[in-house]
Amino acid sequence: MAGVASLNTVSLSAPSSAPPGPSAGRGRVLVPSATRRFPSLRAARRVVAARALDADDEWGKEPGEGATAVAEEEAAPAASEVAALKQKLKAALYGTERGLRASSETRAEVVELITQLEARNPTPAPTEALTLLNGKWILAYTSFSQLFPLLGSGTLQALVKVDEISQTIDSENFAVQNCIKFSGPLASSTVSTNAKFEIRSPKRVQIKFDEGIIGTPQLTDSIVLPEKFEFFGQNIDLTPLSGIFTSIENAASSVAKTISGQPPLKIPISSDKAGSWLLTTYLDDELRISRGDGSSIFVLFKEGSTLLI
Repeated sequence: MAGVASLNTVSLSAPSSAPPGPSAGRGRVLVPSATRRFPSLRAARRVVAARALDADDEWGKEPGEGATAVAEEEAAPAASEVAALKQKLKAALYGTERGLRASSETRAEVVELITQLEARNPTPAPTEALTLLNGKWILAYTSFSQLFPLLGSGTLQALVKVDEISQTIDSENFAVQNCIKFSGPLASSTVSTNAKFEIRSPKRVQIKFDEGIIGTPQLTDSIVLPEKFEFFGQNIDLTPLSGIFTSIENAASSVAKTISGQPPLKIPISSDKAGSWLLTTYLDDELRISRGDGSSIFVLFKEGSTLLI
């Protein structure tokens, strides 16, 4: 038994420079070797269990679970950033009358906001997302100079007002219709063009116009005439003229009823030059930004979007 005990013991006494002697064994404490190797068996078990849990965490997750969480965290601020940019763009466009009244400073601000939105385009291949393109889009801003004479000022604007410019896309039939709604003192009407489009790239479509359509005028409810107006500092009473305008309205109503029974006038477009291309640089469910010929920019809001409010 003494031999077994001596094999399972170790000396914990400090080393001594003194040569071993008969009393060398004095002052030594004999401790079982198992206690030296595992000062605390419970602590060792805790270490093993912790390592097992770490291994479970590392290998037990579903593939892509961590990446998905990171992507969702990054997407949240990105979405709020885009929403803020869209609201800034809406505010910048207010009062510009689709770009006609925009100052050079406002145009620069609009271009800067458009550039930032294009850099965050959630639909990199718009022509592959035809369901998003589909529907009616209302023009909110354009730099297309050839459209300005139509929106222009002068005597025409006093008589005829452009109520709406829209583009309706039928993705199933690859058709597009551009429409302008006018209103005047007595009636309203529309002028539109029908076209077909072909997909040329993930962002670009080629448009070929087929026909122009002049809509049948629709009579307005009545002529709203103010009782008086100021002219060179003097108030002019218009009440005596109300009877005259009533007669004009009745005559116009008779003419409009006759015209309204006629079908819209359709004009075929056969010119080889009756076409253009359009590059969609930003697209989501409520905003579309496109670029066309002559570096023109078009900003359109989807019908029913809160951006139109």
